[in-house]
Amino acid sequence: MRQALPEAMRARDKAAVSALRATLAALDNAEAVPVGEADLRGLALEQSPVGAGATEAVRRELSEGGVAEIVRAEAVERLDVAEQLTAPAHADRATRLRAEAAVLLRLLDGPDAS
Repeated sequence: MRQALPEAMRARDKAAVSALRATLAALDNAEAVPVGEADLRGLALEQSPVGAGATEAVRRELSEGGVAEIVRAEAVERLDVAEQLTAPAHADRATRLRAEAAVLLRLLDGPDAS
């Protein structure tokens, strides 16, 4: 997906760019390490870790199935919202959401389906 984004940008495919950016953000969020309540309280300044990378945490790694699940959820969310936009004034938005969902579903089908 990270390779598909620059390609979509060069092709000026607005639906693909929008869908890919949002889905990559969702994947980044899913990989984030949860912050515990104790971590939120923090330490006194003099007890704070010091140095480059001292506060870095190893991100979670999603399995291939986990990635596919998030991509599918993003596509389904777009299709659900598009279905709810029944007013004629929202026809363009619904069409754009369906196009974004189609981009994501093609990614799930793999390169052979294109």
